[in-house]
Amino acid sequence: MKRLINTIQFFILVCCIGIASSGYAQEESVEEETGSETETERNKASYSLGNGLNFAFNEEAYQFNITGFLQPGYFNERVEGLEDVNQYNSKRTFLQFGGAALKEKVSFFVQLDFSLTNPLMDAWIGYEPIEQVKISFGQKQTFVNNREMTYREDRLQFVSRSMLSQSLSQTGREFGVFVESKFKLGNTMGIAPMAALTSGDGRNSFGEDSRDSDIGGVKIGGRLDFYPLGFFKEGNELTNVDLEREDIFKFVIGVAGSQNNGASGAAGESHGDFFLFDENGNNSLPDYRQLYTDILMKYKGFSFLAEYANTSAAGIDKVFIDDAATQILAPQQISEFLALGDSYNFQLGYITKNGYSFDVRYGTATAEFENYADSVLSDMNETTFGLSKYFYKNALKVQASYSRIEPSMGETINQIELILHIAL
Repeated sequence: MKRLINTIQFFILVCCIGIASSGYAQEESVEEETGSETETERNKASYSLGNGLNFAFNEEAYQFNITGFLQPGYFNERVEGLEDVNQYNSKRTFLQFGGAALKEKVSFFVQLDFSLTNPLMDAWIGYEPIEQVKISFGQKQTFVNNREMTYREDRLQFVSRSMLSQSLSQTGREFGVFVESKFKLGNTMGIAPMAALTSGDGRNSFGEDSRDSDIGGVKIGGRLDFYPLGFFKEGNELTNVDLEREDIFKFVIGVAGSQNNGASGAAGESHGDFFLFDENGNNSLPDYRQLYTDILMKYKGFSFLAEYANTSAAGIDKVFIDDAATQILAPQQISEFLALGDSYNFQLGYITKNGYSFDVRYGTATAEFENYADSVLSDMNETTFGLSKYFYKNALKVQASYSRIEPSMGETINQIELILHIAL
């Protein structure tokens, strides 16, 4: 993975030098011919809250952006019979770099979260052969998960992601090739088909060094979104919240799914968290399947999101827990390694014209093997109430939430979270 990161960093550096050189050379040539245009007119720099520092070269043909955001916050968790948990820290500390060469139809994006031990979140290069299609290569937030997991961390409706998202995903990042498209059908309808081929090991999927190679096979997935009444307003598709206040009722119906051939983590986003074996002691990892359906509605500040997820395993016949092949895997035991079952998530919210957002969320999870205590995914319900104040759209906001988690076994968990979101 380190070699990949170094390669991407070198490529980006070369691109930036090439763009700057190209912009300077073209500008110098034009000035010699006309003698009127100045460097300031052809190259621009600007800053705005939430959009960061932006540079444009050669009449905005080449663009570069530096931005990020901080989320200092407080977290409290109470469980009957246990000591309270109190945390004061930065929930997320992101730094972002992006750029585009418009004539060449090439773009790149790098995102790091310095609140994590391994900060690299995204690092990809994109190419748009036509306006409606984009092909990306690298580590990227995938669209094959539930809809909420497709939104970046600075655009969430609540302080934290839903129970469904946290149970069946980690960061939602994958390494591979991504194809996204968006087409208009007739005068109003729209459709957005997407497909991905990834390593299947999630973020930093190639381990610490070249000796820690990729595990298992590839992950194949896709998503199809249908907009019966037309696309949302520009930017309004990037979050659950109806920040742009749709003038007419609009909604999107989506279905997404994936098959991870040889998963080695509970949610299919990990690298070597567990191993299973065949009768000869060789690795025999299970296939992990995820299926999602969702609908998102928006109208004049109101928003409603409904999501359903089903996960299952395949390829677990004649699989053993130990490499000596003495302990065969019982059918229900696969749920000790993979998050298997069904989950629902419902989110309802309203944002006023002056930026106050009132939100409520309810989610359930049901394990595939009922009453099996060692399942990764256990039976539980979650209810969350959220209150947010948007001072400048997603750039500056305060968010607070209270969650009550009721597991089928064990004590009820009460959580309070508060963050101040500041975008650069």
